[in-house]
Amino acid sequence: MIFLATELAVQMRGVTKTFGAVVANDKVDLSIYRGEILSLLGENGSGKTTLMNMLSGIYFPDEGEISVNGAPVIIRSPKDAFDLGIGMIHQHFKLVDVLTATENVLLGLQEKGRLDLKAAAEKIREICDKYGFVVDPNQKVYDMSVSEKQTVEIVKVLYRGADILILDEPTAVLTPQETQRLFEVMRNMKADGKAIVIITHKLHEVMEISDRVAVLRKGKYIGDVPTSETNPQKLTDMMVGRAVSLNIDRPDPVNLVKRMEIHNLTVKNVYGLKAVDNVSFDVYGGEILGIAGISGCGQKELLEAIAGLQNVEPGSSVRYYPGETSDSKELIGMSPLAIRRAGVRLSFVPEDRLGMGLVGSMGMTGNMMLRSYREGLPIFTNRKKPKKLAESIIEQLEVVTPGVNTPVRRLSGGNVQKVLVGREIAAAPKVLMTAYAVRGLDINTSYTIYNLLTEQKMQGIAVVYVGEDLDVLLELCDRILVLCAGKVNGIVDARTTTKEEVGLLMTNLRKEEHA
Repeated sequence: MIFLATELAVQMRGVTKTFGAVVANDKVDLSIYRGEILSLLGENGSGKTTLMNMLSGIYFPDEGEISVNGAPVIIRSPKDAFDLGIGMIHQHFKLVDVLTATENVLLGLQEKGRLDLKAAAEKIREICDKYGFVVDPNQKVYDMSVSEKQTVEIVKVLYRGADILILDEPTAVLTPQETQRLFEVMRNMKADGKAIVIITHKLHEVMEISDRVAVLRKGKYIGDVPTSETNPQKLTDMMVGRAVSLNIDRPDPVNLVKRMEIHNLTVKNVYGLKAVDNVSFDVYGGEILGIAGISGCGQKELLEAIAGLQNVEPGSSVRYYPGETSDSKELIGMSPLAIRRAGVRLSFVPEDRLGMGLVGSMGMTGNMMLRSYREGLPIFTNRKKPKKLAESIIEQLEVVTPGVNTPVRRLSGGNVQKVLVGREIAAAPKVLMTAYAVRGLDINTSYTIYNLLTEQKMQGIAVVYVGEDLDVLLELCDRILVLCAGKVNGIVDARTTTKEEVGLLMTNLRKEEHA
C-alpha cells in the first residue's frame, strides 16, 4: 500500500511552553502527516526540541491542544506518547552498554508471562528485514558502531508500535555512507505510512530527505513549505528573518610556517586501550587543518593530549615552534599552566563547553578572568580588562545575553560557543584548536564561527578544526587528517578530495579496494 501525505497524524494548535520568563514555544500550530518526512528547522533556542519534547511526553504544554489521529489527547509522559504510537530518538542515545540489542529493546516493557528473548529477537529481525536495518539482536551495545546504536534506538520505538517517529539530529555522528543507509530506511518507513519528523541543521540533508519543511523562529511558527519549492538560501532567510550568506570563504594559504610537529603520539583511555595510536602530523600557521573521523576515534584525546590535558605514552612528542627564533619547545610532560608560562601561545576550544571550557555559574566577566586572573595583585584581581573583553565579544560576535554578569549557563548553546571561541581568540594564539566548534549550532551562528576561523588563518594562525560535517570540512579546511580507530588513515587535500573518499578513510576502507 502506498500512503499519500494527506492523512493527518498529529495536529498541534496554539501550543505554548514557558520556562520562567523564557517563552520557548509561543502559540505554535504544526501539522504532521502520514507517509511524509517533515524537517523541523530553526536557529538555536527557536524551540524545535522543546516542541517535540511535548509531543513525546517529556514536557507538558502550558497552553494549547494536541490531536493524534483526529482525536484530542493529553500526553503527560513518554508512556502516554508510546501508547499513542509516538516515539522519539534522541541525539544522545539512551542504551545500556552491557546489554544486547534485544535486552535494550525490551528494557522497561511489561511483557505478560515469561520473558522470551528468542521470540523478541525474531520480532526484531522481522522489523529489520521490513525496513532495511542491519543489526544483530544478540550483539552487546558496547561492541556496536554509532550507526548500529542508533539503529537499536529506532528499532526500540518501532518494537513498541510507534508509527510517528521523531529523530533529533540523527546524522550528527554518522559517516556519509551511514547517513545514506539511514535515509534509505527512512524512505522505507515513509512508504509504510509512518509519519517522520527530523530535526537537523544540515540543509543539504533537508533538501535530500524531506518532503516538507516547517520553520520556527524565536519560539514562533513561521510557516512551512514543500521541499521541492524551496532551497537552502530561502530556508535560511526564513530561519533568521533576514538574508544570510551561505558561502564559506576559503582563501589559499600563504606564507605557511610550521607551528607544531606531532610525532608518534599515543594516548591510552581509562580502559588501557589506545585512543590515539602512534599519530604523526605537522601543523602550519596560515592554514586550517581539519580532523575527520567517526565519533570516538580519538579526536578528543588527540587535542587534549596536545593541550597538556591527557597523559601520553613514552616516545610521544609534541613540539611547538614559536617562529621568532629557531628554538622549539617540547610540550610533552607539561601541564596547561606550564605550557602557558613557557610562552607557548596555544588556545583550545574543547568539546565540553560548560564543563571544561567555561564555568556555567559565572558570568562572561568571570569567565574571561579564567585566563587573566593571575595578572592581578596577590589579593585583588583586575576585573577591568576582563569586563572590557566581555563587552567587546558581546558587540563583535552579537552575543545575546542580559549582561556581562549573567551566568553563561543561562545562554543558548550558540551564545555559549561564541563566548568560548571569542575568549580563546582574544588570547592572541599562534595555534588555535577547536573540537566540534559548531556542534548543535544553528546555520547563522555556525557561519559566524567559520568566518572567525578563516580570519585567524589569514592572520597566520595555525587552526586545527575537528568537525563532524564532511561538507563543511571540505569547504572550510585546506588539509584534512582522517582518523580511524585512533590511527591516521590518510591526510588529503580538502580542495581535491571527495566526501566519499574521506568517508571511506573514516571507516578504514580504501577507495581503490572498491573500484
